[in-house]
Amino acid sequence: MIQDYIHRIGWFVGLLLVQVLILNNVHMEGFATPFVYIYLMIKFASDTGRKEQMLWAFALGLSVDMFADTPGMNASASVLLAFVRPFFLRLFMPRDMSDNFIPGFRTMGAGSFIKYVAVCTLLHHTALYAIEYFSAAHAGMAVLHMVASSVLTMACITAIEGIRRTPANKER
Repeated sequence: MIQDYIHRIGWFVGLLLVQVLILNNVHMEGFATPFVYIYLMIKFASDTGRKEQMLWAFALGLSVDMFADTPGMNASASVLLAFVRPFFLRLFMPRDMSDNFIPGFRTMGAGSFIKYVAVCTLLHHTALYAIEYFSAAHAGMAVLHMVASSVLTMACITAIEGIRRTPANKER
């Protein structure tokens, strides 16, 4: 149990540092910014409680907000993702899967995991850019940023997942 929390804290700090020091400065063609910090929320075990997920998501989103000078935008989008994530996980979980697993290529299969990541990423980015633009005047620009950032984030998350070398039973 304590080992799980230490592992999560390590991922929390690592993803936070990568996000605020590197990725917040990456703007592909001025439209796409990857938000890989949501990988922590996507990889929570399926038996993790919703309140615990929402607390981790709030802490991570607020930490990103403090460094990015975005008052509560990342925190609110992250908490929304953590709230809805169990539903998405049940939606894309293979039928023969046990109740306790960690989402990934090895446990869900590549197709199901990519669909799961796509839906989670689109929800997070939709909420984030809806809060950022908060107007229908620039809806086209908001949709362009949301789609471009979602595609880049999904590519980064699937690359991280593909690089990780852990056995299926110890994928934490």
